[in-house]
Amino acid sequence: MPTYPPPAVTFVRGQGSWLWDADGRRYLDLLAGLGVTSLGHCHPAVADALAEQSRALLHVSNLFANEVGPDVARTLDRLIRSAPGGGSEGGAGAPVGQVFFANSGAEANECALKLARRYGGHGRHVVVAAYGSFHGRTLATLHATGQPTKHEAFQPLPEGFRHVAWCDLAALEAALDPTVAAVLLETVQGEGGVNPATAAYLQGVRRLCDERGALLMVDEVQTGLGRTGNWFGFQGFGVAPDVVTLAKALGNGVPIGACWARSDVAGAFRPGDHGSTFGGQPLATAAARAVLRVMEAEDVPTRAREAGDHLVAGLEALDQVASVRGRGLLLAAELDGLEAKPVADRLLEAGVVVNAVTATALRFEPSLLISADEIDHGLEVLAAVLAAEAERQVLAAQP
Repeated sequence: MPTYPPPAVTFVRGQGSWLWDADGRRYLDLLAGLGVTSLGHCHPAVADALAEQSRALLHVSNLFANEVGPDVARTLDRLIRSAPGGGSEGGAGAPVGQVFFANSGAEANECALKLARRYGGHGRHVVVAAYGSFHGRTLATLHATGQPTKHEAFQPLPEGFRHVAWCDLAALEAALDPTVAAVLLETVQGEGGVNPATAAYLQGVRRLCDERGALLMVDEVQTGLGRTGNWFGFQGFGVAPDVVTLAKALGNGVPIGACWARSDVAGAFRPGDHGSTFGGQPLATAAARAVLRVMEAEDVPTRAREAGDHLVAGLEALDQVASVRGRGLLLAAELDGLEAKPVADRLLEAGVVVNAVTATALRFEPSLLISADEIDHGLEVLAAVLAAEAERQVLAAQP
């Protein structure tokens, strides 16, 4: 169905930070499938785990247990409750949580939205989100998404959603009436343009939620699992959420999502309240278990911070880059007088994959295992493309 523009390239193979198209041409992937292949393409540990699990057990219904899902849930709980510095030890006094497995970030957020309503009870069902946010494309997560232009074609949308300005604590406070069950926020708005929150804002949101008895739900679908330089984005801002959603990097390309909640919040669900035929099935959770083991062994939060610093320094040195924003390896380069889409198209032609996250900004979201040499190669190609695009623009303006 025509839900995406016609593709410019057909990729047939990937390895690490590189992709190959149907003609055998190689590309440096600085987008990682929109933050999915955080260990690079076809990581051998994940491939081996999938092959081994496929020969043992592919699926049983959630009427029965499997051996893999609980192991992944325990690891996620430990990492979510870990110290802000990136250590994997459970934070002292951090409440234990429980996990629901889904198949995508949108489904993880659907779980969070239903849980907020179940926890809040009748009459307390409203979820407040921020303008510029992105939470999914199901009807409920679409309405949670703070981008009204995406809403219009699908009205009427489910009721119970309210939007406020991003990083405006006063606006949020004014929206928190007794009907509000939860606040749903990203720590860095990914699809909205790579817009980081501030510590003061998120800490203020936590305080307001405590005062008003609302849940603080953090969407870590794009920012989770090392991407921003911590295991989860909220850990870099000194807050502890009640509910956390994640997906993308968890399977490194295998569809899986998860919704974590404090045990007292998760306990609002009763058997039959929510479910998923494929959620937590052995093949997907085997991939996730392998991903998490590699991530811990490689200390991906530290790698993201160090590689991110390298990439930021290289981007800021380019004449056509006005500024760089983001955290870790989720970055946007704001271009100086150039449109982002033509630049992204020229980069693809030159063998580098990025995307135009806004009309004037390029998004960089590579594998967390990317090497310094690969970053330097990408910067070299980018410099040439930006210079050529700037010159073309100058020539086009001449009479």
